Amino acid sequence: MANTYTQIHIQCVMAVKYRASLIQPDWKEQLQKYITGIIQNYGHKMLAINNMPDHLHMFFGFRPNQSLADLIRIVKSESTKWINDKQFTPAVFNCRRDMAHFHIRGRMYKR
Repeated sequence: MANTYTQIHIQCVMAVKYRASLIQPDWKEQLQKYITGIIQNYGHKMLAINNMPDHLHMFFGFRPNQSLADLIRIVKSESTKWINDKQFTPAVFNCRRDMAHFHIRGRMYKR
């Protein structure tokens, strides 16, 4: 549609497998920057990100040119690989496969 504008905001909560408290304060800022980079590299805009030791919250502007499921799959797999490559945890780090809750707000504008 010509002259149509969308504004979609996604709030996503992702949890560590078994809700283990593995995200440590000494590397959580690096993790937040890394995930922000992933979101931005796919053309979306990170508005806020924060985490607790067992879960992470993201609030971002979502462009509808990509599937939300694909984006979250990419974020989870790339950040998990990054954490494991950096050896931030003594055991293998994993996100819960079934754990990604969303709150979606959107608007469509026509001119």
